[in-house]
Amino acid sequence: MPSLDSFKARKTLSVNGKDYTYYSLDAAAENGLGDISRLPASLKVLLENMLRNEDGTTVTKDDITAFKTWLDNGGNVTQEIAYRPARVLMQDFTGVPAVVDLAAMRDAAEKLGAVADSINPQVPVDLVIDHSVMVDSFAGPESFQRNVEIEYKRNQERYEFLRWGASAFENFRVVPPGTGICHQVNLEYLGQTVWTKEVDGETIAYPDTCVGTDSHTTMINALSVLGWGVGGIEAEAAMLGQPVSMLIPEVIGFKLTGKLPEGATATDLVLTVTKMMRDYGVVAKFTEFFGPGLANLTLEDEATLANMSPEFGSTCAFFPVDQDTITYITNTGRDAERIALVEAYAKAQGYWRPDMADPVFTDTIELDLSTVVPSISGPKRPQDQVLLSEADTKFAEAMVKEFGTAADDPTRVQVDGEDFSVTHGDVFIAAITSCTNTSNPSVLIAAGLLARKAAALGLNRKPWVKTSFAPGSQVVTDYLDKADLTKDLNALGFNLVGYGCTTCIGNSGPLQPEIAKAIAEGDLVSCSVLSGNRNFEGRIGPDIKANYLASPPLVVAYAIAGSLKINITKDPLGQDKDGNDVYLKDLWPSSHEISAIMAECVTPQMFAERYSDVFKGDQQWRDIEVSGGQTYGWPMGSTYVQNPPYFQGMSPHVQAPADIHKARVLALFGDSITTDHISPAGSIKASSPAGAYLQSNQVSVLDFNSYGSRRGNHEVMMRGTFANIRIKNQMVPGVEGGVTIHHPSGDQMPIYDAAMRYMDKNVPLVVFAGTLYGNGSSRDWAAKGTILLGVRAVIAGSFERIHRSNLIGMGVLPLEFEAGTSWETLGLKGDEEVTIEGINSIKPRQTVEVKITKADGSTVTANTTVRIDTDNELDYYRNGGILHYVLRNLAHEAA
Repeated sequence: MPSLDSFKARKTLSVNGKDYTYYSLDAAAENGLGDISRLPASLKVLLENMLRNEDGTTVTKDDITAFKTWLDNGGNVTQEIAYRPARVLMQDFTGVPAVVDLAAMRDAAEKLGAVADSINPQVPVDLVIDHSVMVDSFAGPESFQRNVEIEYKRNQERYEFLRWGASAFENFRVVPPGTGICHQVNLEYLGQTVWTKEVDGETIAYPDTCVGTDSHTTMINALSVLGWGVGGIEAEAAMLGQPVSMLIPEVIGFKLTGKLPEGATATDLVLTVTKMMRDYGVVAKFTEFFGPGLANLTLEDEATLANMSPEFGSTCAFFPVDQDTITYITNTGRDAERIALVEAYAKAQGYWRPDMADPVFTDTIELDLSTVVPSISGPKRPQDQVLLSEADTKFAEAMVKEFGTAADDPTRVQVDGEDFSVTHGDVFIAAITSCTNTSNPSVLIAAGLLARKAAALGLNRKPWVKTSFAPGSQVVTDYLDKADLTKDLNALGFNLVGYGCTTCIGNSGPLQPEIAKAIAEGDLVSCSVLSGNRNFEGRIGPDIKANYLASPPLVVAYAIAGSLKINITKDPLGQDKDGNDVYLKDLWPSSHEISAIMAECVTPQMFAERYSDVFKGDQQWRDIEVSGGQTYGWPMGSTYVQNPPYFQGMSPHVQAPADIHKARVLALFGDSITTDHISPAGSIKASSPAGAYLQSNQVSVLDFNSYGSRRGNHEVMMRGTFANIRIKNQMVPGVEGGVTIHHPSGDQMPIYDAAMRYMDKNVPLVVFAGTLYGNGSSRDWAAKGTILLGVRAVIAGSFERIHRSNLIGMGVLPLEFEAGTSWETLGLKGDEEVTIEGINSIKPRQTVEVKITKADGSTVTANTTVRIDTDNELDYYRNGGILHYVLRNLAHEAA
């Protein structure tokens, strides 16, 4: 329906002779809203969304005036709004289960009396297959082709399903394997900064906005596209026309001044900002960059920053439109008409950066770019910045503090069949991987130049280092080829392994068996260095303990050095052909060298050619047969795609959630349990419940693939929930891995097995946790697996934004301890019974008592806050989840 337009904001914008209808912020200001010129640019985008979608129900006049109140209150107001993104972006790990759910909803819709093909995305959806390639083959000219062949073999069932989805659903496109990662394809091609659509003969212009099923969707903020990551559950709701329910956020302004010094990279800047943001605390807030320093950054630098917004903890990291935006969309081949519209629209709406006065922010942080120095980050978190000059000493400290090993432990293990041995601190994986850095030519060209200088001197990677190069788009290899840098990277083992997200998500592939054996024998503190954004424990590879984020040229340098015990700012990386020491300063390229190659070798024609037919795919993709009609013919024998049980027995009418009586505790967790800990990720162990299931279905261990690739099969995923090799359930102190104690038997067993034993007896379950429960990625199955295991409530010190929302979206009740209370202060051991009453009548953010009966019969009561924050979320929870809510509405409309 058209907007009620209470503020008479609907106007016409003429650009080069073409008229666009748009909702003018200036007109709204003049017609009663008041001066909102100093709103942050990101909030101007949200405000336009309210003006355009005002319907009197989900968006009211009060929602719009709340933005003026926010400004008057100095960047703070409590107001729920219903935000409608223009489009949805998916990657295949999280996208496949979303499409599985849509297919299941079509089946369920028919049973509830609705038409199957009424289930369609209501906004454009693009799914980029980028998370399935693994680094099986590396450091050879055949690596890319071999990995592609293995990828298709492993994922045939998934790809058949996605090919069906692309033909069955409207508004749904699939970017085939081998094209690039979703964030870089979004930045280089999909994102438009200003979106348009035809309605009743008019062209409506409005900000390009999106939500994505990958937390690093925020990379597109650099292109002035307001976007952030949501769980698959929220994304499905957005696809189906449901608004994203949110509070008008606080906005932290990040002021940049100065210029990066010689030798510092965009990656160093990102790691510096990540630490500053985490130290400040920006969780659930918007961040927006401003200040004169922006003039000294490229849009690719800004994209590197925006990509790391989840590591900051913020919802987004927004940049206003400026000349760099126009230059970038011009150089990447956007249509001339769109380029003209972007500039005119941004100027008309007051977020063209050169014309903007400094906005009013909730608070500000400031950084002088000239103070940025080379850094890495690790060994377990992106915010743990380590100055490169101190990397060796900080690693020695981590040996003791993080891994319980003496810094001078002399253990050294001879590798079977090789003429070398390995020890603590050795780098076993050095990966230039996609996501954060490969959209930025400056750091990739720097890596190539460093490799060129090293190869010319006769240096090479250490023999125990597994090297890989997985860029985010085909354009990257085009400009490296043109610069003649590919051969230099290849000479050091950084051969192309695939276009996709690899090491950063645990798709690093296996180490050589003899090296893995040596690591295990010596219980070595093994290391990886990667140019991605995530280095959580247990994520990069099962044989790796310490993981460090670094710029691409530093990844190459550490592959040559081969150890974190070396101070690469002072110690030689190796010796040249004549036996002379070679230092990092001898290899490091100058900014002039880098910029000269960028100017010559990164051309608009490369983008135009690579994206001219982006949805076509290679011959293997085109040869996949598509079967099925409006509903999917679920293959009974598939171990990749199965019809999920969420809608079994669903009635057309809401059945109020029941109270929880005598629930058992499935797990007691500490602080900072990430969704990587909760959600199945990485490799599947043969001895695990998921491994046992696959073997019972005649899948050999060699064909297990990863959890991520099997996200479309709930039987695998629920078995892998809470099964991370590094998760620590405090019911079993001193033990790592997904185990628990079943009560009242006292038996120790895998969490999945205990959950099924409880389910057989109709015993509900709860989980207790500390602060920041659910931060990280891999989010949808962290909530889906939780409900499928029978968990009715999670009681924690605090929740990460997306995971809290996803728990509600799956019908799990999130409760937050009052300040000063935790399961530790309550003296819980995990053998208690838990009762929560009054669930049927709960209201957003009300206080609820959790009654706990201990094993000795004594009782204790904890006051908790219901972390259902809005009325929309309450509706979802009462329906049993957001998908049930949508289905019931469709069924009622059909009736």
